[in-house]
Amino acid sequence: MPAYGLYSHIRANRIRSIVLIVGLLLLVYLMSFAGGIIAAVFAVGDAPLDDLIDVARGYFLSSLPVVTIGTLIWLWIAWQFHQRMIDALVSGHDVTRQEEPGLYNLLENLCIARGIPMPKLKIAEDPALNAFATGLNQKQYAITVTRGLMEHLDEPELEAVLGHELTHIRNGDVRMLVIAVVIAGVVSFFGELVFRGLLRTGVRLPSDSSDDRKGGGAIAIMIALAIVAIAWFLSIVIRLSLSRTREYLADAGAVELTKNPSAMIMALRKIEGRGELETATASVMEMCVDNPHSGFVDIFSTHPAIEKRVAAILQTAGGRDLGPIPSLAPDKQFGDRVPEAPKLTDEPPPWGELGPWDRQPALGNNPLPPWQWGPEGPRSWWERWRRG
Repeated sequence: MPAYGLYSHIRANRIRSIVLIVGLLLLVYLMSFAGGIIAAVFAVGDAPLDDLIDVARGYFLSSLPVVTIGTLIWLWIAWQFHQRMIDALVSGHDVTRQEEPGLYNLLENLCIARGIPMPKLKIAEDPALNAFATGLNQKQYAITVTRGLMEHLDEPELEAVLGHELTHIRNGDVRMLVIAVVIAGVVSFFGELVFRGLLRTGVRLPSDSSDDRKGGGAIAIMIALAIVAIAWFLSIVIRLSLSRTREYLADAGAVELTKNPSAMIMALRKIEGRGELETATASVMEMCVDNPHSGFVDIFSTHPAIEKRVAAILQTAGGRDLGPIPSLAPDKQFGDRVPEAPKLTDEPPPWGELGPWDRQPALGNNPLPPWQWGPEGPRSWWERWRRG
């Protein structure tokens, strides 16, 4: 379902979440039928294909209650313990105001400005520069930032990243992504069960048969394997079908909260190419601000390119872009080599693009602060009259 605005995006996310859960059950049932075909070959042997399918149908129908209950238990486990699993992967832990007062206050102020309950704040002990939000309901929502992000981003940039993740929570992106991760886990688990069962047990069928009533076992095994492959492929398609518009909207939400597009742009530039968490799975990386290894071509990427996201911010909100930040030494990844933020001057800086509210005419050595300027000069009539 396409989403053209913020509220339509939130509504579409709710519908997608329901569709994902229904799709999960259908894929699990599809895998169960494949397992029933293999079980029929084990039980009956190299019988006609029609007979094997009939036996498999019986196995499948009898297993439906167990499969349904097992899937619901899996969902319950994911609902209750997914945060602990993710924390274990990325070495994440809760922090309080006393432990990280600066970061905690930034998040609290953003929540007050947005008028939403404050999620839990976590830090992942990882040198990568990234952050992500998790949770399935208001009580579970949490924002995790890496230690590397805290060390290399200044306060306005950290605030922009926190605003980005808060927007993901508000828009319902977090719930949808967690459900997608659960789907991938369930399908992978059932698929591995089927393949391991085949490899360990083995199905030995005669290479040829003189009885016309036999010869369906090999075909049945091929059908079962094809079903498993199709189910696995569909789980990948479901994950890739999640709209990448969510990242553009989260960037826009961060700019709306902080009123500082340049900070969001600079945060993205610092994170660019430096966001890979060493111990995180591909599913966890899909939740992050940036996924540096999201696909071999753009169509398979879970995140838009940083260049496109920066261009979208410049086009809609203005701000300043210093361009990609080159790779630096690990012990001093940014430090003094990071270009300083542009200062007020008589002329616009030579780099990047400026929004209309960033442009200012020459006023000698005493320019007004940026919030006093409009596209045509001073916003205040008093300042316009005072300066003649």
